[in-house]
Amino acid sequence: MAYKIGDACIACGACQSECPVDAISEGSIYSINADACIDCGACANVCPVDAPKPE
Repeated sequence: MAYKIGDACIACGACQSECPVDAISEGSIYSINADACIDCGACANVCPVDAPKPE
């Protein structure tokens, strides 16, 4: 199971630097490569708007 970043994303970048496997890409809202995600939750722990959620 991977995390997915929802529409609540404010593109602050906090999650990208926390990802230990570099699975998060920048965009108008950030996105997570589900194949690379290790389901650690580091992105969700630092997100100020709770945008990353487990799929």
